Amino acid sequence: MTKIIAYLGPKGTYSEVATLYYAQYLQEKKGIKSELVPIVSISQTLHTLAKGEVDIAVVPVENSIEGTVAITLDTLWELQDLHIQQGLTIPIIHNLLSRGRSLEGIKTVYSHPQALAQCQKWLEKNLPQAQLIPTNSTTEALHHLNQEPTAGAISSLRAAQLYDLPIKVANINDYADNCTRFWVISKELHDHGNHVSLAFAFGANLPGVLVKPLQIFADKEINLTKIESRPTKRSLGEYLFFVDLQGDTSKKPIQSAIQELSSLTKVLKIFGNYDILCVDRQQLNSVLGDRYSNPI
Repeated sequence: MTKIIAYLGPKGTYSEVATLYYAQYLQEKKGIKSELVPIVSISQTLHTLAKGEVDIAVVPVENSIEGTVAITLDTLWELQDLHIQQGLTIPIIHNLLSRGRSLEGIKTVYSHPQALAQCQKWLEKNLPQAQLIPTNSTTEALHHLNQEPTAGAISSLRAAQLYDLPIKVANINDYADNCTRFWVISKELHDHGNHVSLAFAFGANLPGVLVKPLQIFADKEINLTKIESRPTKRSLGEYLFFVDLQGDTSKKPIQSAIQELSSLTKVLKIFGNYDILCVDRQQLNSVLGDRYSNPI
């Protein structure tokens, strides 16, 4: 059996790294082989899955420095019948790549908006004169380097090696413990694990409307690990809410809480009940052949 897995490409992105690790996990744990397919954007990665063109999508959902990847939540809310199978948390190690002769000569820096934000303090200190230009992915940024001698890009060691580009400065994260959580998503139902992700919207924005759902979880001693609002995109001031909690949907407290929550909300979506794998640098290097992290 072979599963086709979509991820934010091109090759060399952190999404590809997470996908490569998950592909090995599938092979070792379940004997399932994988075919990896790079997609141009996070949104299109999920739409490709929804249309049935691939079996699995691996998408970033949250970074320890910059928080939620909003397009992932927004697209998952928009689409139907997609379910989280697994969470993956991997370390993120950013590097400045450039063919320029000196750091001072770099006038523009390209990268994904998340990567630019995760290196914001370093950029302000070391390249205050540089213009920061967002791209769809950290790897997409690299094609500028062969055309612009005064350009730099923030990307991974793996990408530098894949595209034969010099690393001007290694390990430029603002915070050493930078990591990103990814979701592995498919159309298959997944109803067991230690984490539950869901979202809900109300029929009207009334005083105290959010208190009752939160009280349900408090009364049942269910630990919420995250709550975040996102605009409904219908009207200014209207929001829907994404919640992560600890628990298993096969257990009565979670089942009861979800049942009560459904009676209070206009729309309730359960995205998945899943476990999270926390992957370290050594594990990634074992998958990539010592091509993920730089010596520190």
